[in-house]
Amino acid sequence: MLVKSFGSAVFGIEATTITIEVNIDKGISFILVGLPDSAVKESQQRIKAALSNNGYKYPMKEITVNMAPADIRKEGSTFDLPIGIGIMAASEQVKTDSLGDYILLGELSLDGSLQPMKGVLPIALKAKEEGFKGIILPLENVREAAIVDGLNVYGASTINEVITFLNDGTGMEPTKIDIRQEFYNKLDEFAVDFRDVKGQQNIKRSFEIAASGGHNVVLIGPPGAGKSMLAKRLPTILPPMSINESLETTKIHSVAGKVKAGAGLITERPFRKPHHTISDVALVGGGSYPQPGEISLAHNGVLFLDELPEYKRSVLEVMRQPIEDRYVTISRAKFTVEYPAGFMLVAAMNPCPCGYYNHPDKDCVCAPGIVQNYLNKISGPLLDRIDLHVEVTPVSFDELAYHQPEEGSKDIRERVVKARSIQEERFAESEETHCNAQMSSKELRKYCNIDEACNAILKQAMDRLGLSARAYDRILKVSRTIADLEQAEGITTAHISEAIQFRSLDREDWAK
Repeated sequence: MLVKSFGSAVFGIEATTITIEVNIDKGISFILVGLPDSAVKESQQRIKAALSNNGYKYPMKEITVNMAPADIRKEGSTFDLPIGIGIMAASEQVKTDSLGDYILLGELSLDGSLQPMKGVLPIALKAKEEGFKGIILPLENVREAAIVDGLNVYGASTINEVITFLNDGTGMEPTKIDIRQEFYNKLDEFAVDFRDVKGQQNIKRSFEIAASGGHNVVLIGPPGAGKSMLAKRLPTILPPMSINESLETTKIHSVAGKVKAGAGLITERPFRKPHHTISDVALVGGGSYPQPGEISLAHNGVLFLDELPEYKRSVLEVMRQPIEDRYVTISRAKFTVEYPAGFMLVAAMNPCPCGYYNHPDKDCVCAPGIVQNYLNKISGPLLDRIDLHVEVTPVSFDELAYHQPEEGSKDIRERVVKARSIQEERFAESEETHCNAQMSSKELRKYCNIDEACNAILKQAMDRLGLSARAYDRILKVSRTIADLEQAEGITTAHISEAIQFRSLDREDWAK
């Protein structure tokens, strides 16, 4: 008897429906075809034990299982459930009436219980797109899949529950989630706030500008000055995620298995902080079976690189293309996958190996030339993609002891949202540009016209401060963002002057 059940496989952040064809004939053997990996090939032992331990009869005949399409590699143990149910249906122990209405997912333990899995959200979205009535999967993943509206999502703890449901239509109820209510209820939930930060007004201002224009930032300062603490609070002033952004972010984290058990929609912008010992593959994604890297997990959020010069040069260089293009492509001999990588880069670094170069109170003990060599670990092309260079100085005792209330993240975010709305209107006709930091040379000439007075200040700054030529465009982009924060039509000398202050590492005398 031939029976078909349906599973699913994830490639990149998209799912492909897999048809499981099970045929039972005379003989005694188990044949599994359709390009399965080792975990899929081992399913026979898990299925056999799970069925026996739940009182069902495993057919001692020739069982042939084909996983179509056969040219796509099938990975992982989540095909246990559709294969097991297919075998039960082919041996007439499970009714086939409604079998074609559902996607089945889940790894089987030997006692028949279902283990949680990853990549559930893209699978649920694909199931809805292809017209399936519902999806049956492990109970721990049910809230994640229930995000998809218009799809019946059933969570099961054991294979016994699935068999009972397919035979009698009882035992399981679909899980429903009001996605909009869940989204808006959690939109402003943050564990940290800029209200906790004493002093550092110039850093708060730079972060407000960065958030408003989508600019990348590097913080330069001695140990203990508050660089990491400030960076953690940047997501709290970024514009709230839209539902589409939230779904896209949840999709990536689902594929990587980073969605917490029992969790649903991700509503906070991601904040990823990889250690400086991270490898190239872990940062950008890849591997034998490609998975999203840290830059993709930071999509729609912030990627924070602490101690920037301590990262391997190769790791930093592989980021250059994703920063520019906002996606990363991973190619293998037989396939190519693409992951989104639209993140804000925030980096922090000491000014020198000892950490006290340019410190107001402590002396730098680094030998001559060491500071320049330390900064040279960061390549010019990477630095060219960072708009704001911000010097962080330690907070004085008086500022720490001063009890006047500080401005909170909510108030700063309101100004950021207003500035972003101006940019959304400005770039409404562009598919590639969404904020000032992404402006092309053509858009820069169109939207960043400056008068003679601004030109004179910019020329004087480049001559006197020794700013490099690459700083010119960055200053104009940041000036445009500052003007947007003030709801100003054009760029003024005040905007240019403030933007010039954020080019510390471009000064020729910085490390002399």
